[in-house]
Amino acid sequence: MDTDLFEYARQNKMKKESPLAARLRPQTLEEIVGQEHIVGKDRLLYRAIKADKLGSIILYGPPGTGKTTIAKVIANTTKADFVQLNATVSGKKDMEEVIERAKENRGMYGRNTILFIDEIHRFNKGQQDYLLPFVEDGTVILIGATTENPYFEVNGALISRSRIFELKSLSTGDISKLIRRAVTDKEKGMGSYNAAIDDDAVEFLADICDGDARMALNAVELGVMTTDRSEDGIIHITLEVAEQCIQKRAVKYDKDGDNHYDTISAFIKSMRGSDPDAAVFYLAKMLNAGEDIKFIARRMVICASEDVGNADPQALQVAVSAFLAAERIGMPESQIILSQAAAYIATAPKSNSAVEAIYEAGRAVQETPNITIPPHLQDAHYKSAQKLGHGVGYKYSHDYKNNYVKQQYLPYELKDREFYHISENGYEKKIKEHMLKLKREAEEQDIEA
Repeated sequence: MDTDLFEYARQNKMKKESPLAARLRPQTLEEIVGQEHIVGKDRLLYRAIKADKLGSIILYGPPGTGKTTIAKVIANTTKADFVQLNATVSGKKDMEEVIERAKENRGMYGRNTILFIDEIHRFNKGQQDYLLPFVEDGTVILIGATTENPYFEVNGALISRSRIFELKSLSTGDISKLIRRAVTDKEKGMGSYNAAIDDDAVEFLADICDGDARMALNAVELGVMTTDRSEDGIIHITLEVAEQCIQKRAVKYDKDGDNHYDTISAFIKSMRGSDPDAAVFYLAKMLNAGEDIKFIARRMVICASEDVGNADPQALQVAVSAFLAAERIGMPESQIILSQAAAYIATAPKSNSAVEAIYEAGRAVQETPNITIPPHLQDAHYKSAQKLGHGVGYKYSHDYKNNYVKQQYLPYELKDREFYHISENGYEKKIKEHMLKLKREAEEQDIEA
């Protein structure tokens, strides 16, 4: 009995002294902010939790998006025995104890056991393999949480026996709602401190935290706890206080306004103009203001093709790789990846020949909509195709020197038209030399014949 009293006192003390983000953690599905695509009313996960008919699941998404929150809500809702492990500190022995407990629950009480493993990707293959038979036979219902792509980091057999739910970064609106709740909630938040937060401070924190609710709430808590009361007796969380709490300045940058478009325009034009210093400056400005890294990366991919093109084909590969890596890794490390790609694109030789080619070819298509493909290029595999002359007279290029033979590829109405005007820049110079050599040698061969 005394032990129970001590435990009760300890739990109460933890509730009062836990970080704000932990105290504000939702207890019910209705309290969850964001992630409507998986826990919105009548969604599959919502219905499964409400009905207490949950199967094994893996929650995947960036930090601070609600993976542990959903697990805790399940713990508060289910009649099953809920056990939590963290893969960073737990090992096989801990899992063995859980399995024994689960077997006892099932055999003696007919009760299910839900095992929540936070950061499940930290378990090695052997540890994940150990869980497999017990997940498969229903000894435990697994809830795994991971910030890494589970298809790369979690045992394929576990994946096949679980349903994957991907959590998205919270919107600025979601974060703003949580911030205001944190400041005013007298029971679990900071409401008893008589604090107020300015609208521009809310907008700044919601924007700069890039979908991470925990980061925003930590900043609010620090602001309330360290800011002196004003003469009116209220703790005012201003934009300046918010900047100090998160150690970032509010750069003049409106994501939905002119400054947003001006900055991305300057970034693209600096890469196009071969100025790596300006390019990384505008990149830093956008990142510091909390711009979506996928938005930046998409524009870099376009620039690599539109402005560099075949003058350096590697630029497109660098940009695409940077996009994929930045999306998977996230901030702050992604700033290095994007900086490398921006510098590469800026210093690469430039050509927009591919752009001019597709635009000029597009105009030709519009001018000649009913143009006919030369018969020898048409498909000759279907019945009666050869009777119609399709494919007849086609020359297979690999049967000729240099794997090249001169024949009419464009429609006859567009004979001798050129769309791809190859520049003398970078690798395109080699492409031009290669094409001229092919044509010259083919003509010499025709003369000899």
